[in-house]
Amino acid sequence: MKKYLVIGNPIDHSLSPKLHNYWLKKYNINATYEKKLLEKKDLKNIIKEVKERKIQGINITVPFKSEIYKILMKDPDSKISSTVENTKSVNTIYLSKDGNVFGDNTDVEGFVKSLRHIKYNPAGKTAFILGAGGVVPSILHALDILKIGFVFISNRTREKAEEISDRFARTEIVEWGEVPINYKPDLIINCTSLGLKNNDNLNLNFKKYKPKFFFRKRLFYDVIYNPPITNFLKEAKKVGNNIENGKMMFIYQAAAAFKAWHGVQPIINRENEEVLNLLND
Repeated sequence: MKKYLVIGNPIDHSLSPKLHNYWLKKYNINATYEKKLLEKKDLKNIIKEVKERKIQGINITVPFKSEIYKILMKDPDSKISSTVENTKSVNTIYLSKDGNVFGDNTDVEGFVKSLRHIKYNPAGKTAFILGAGGVVPSILHALDILKIGFVFISNRTREKAEEISDRFARTEIVEWGEVPINYKPDLIINCTSLGLKNNDNLNLNFKKYKPKFFFRKRLFYDVIYNPPITNFLKEAKKVGNNIENGKMMFIYQAAAAFKAWHGVQPIINRENEEVLNLLND
């Protein structure tokens, strides 16, 4: 039986096994999908298991997306997609037909489709990204595809934010704790891991984001999907803004990985109640 994994640290919050095993059963595919807690020192060995065909595919979550990219770049038997070249972030790996470990990034597609799912068009608008972790380059690349106007980035470690900003046009660094309110960001995205715990707080002054008019509501987007409503989203909603969690991004990126592995495109639409409600059970 083929074996697939999602790896990360922490990993308990991941609902990837629930979703992938649902699709495996639905499409009659003889395989299993599990989650595994790893340390950084374990990453090379897990890739070796893919080479040895002990594992057929792996999804990568925080905090290893950049680390996996670095490992693959040093491996002469590995290849990466053009999306990975742009983002330097890997969230999906598997063996290609020629027997090479192939690193891909389905987060970009997941984020793009999640915004289209709610009919939100960021073209020409301003975004404010909190964090500079492994998913941020994917978010920036997706926003570039969607023709964003400008992006502010803020991270507790400024150097990390600068490293990412240098690779993308139309970006500027904001000191951690400051708010680029004079530029009126339309889209505020939490890409930090703050929110996985109920007592996590970004210490953002949400009152400064209170819309003066109904049509000026901002969209607060949290890439975290479990818990479904983080404190970041709760506070944003309190002052009258629109909110969206990372559930649809998660589903769409998972579907892209599923297709790459099994050659089957899972059906996802508003009428597909089973998939959309699966993560709420």
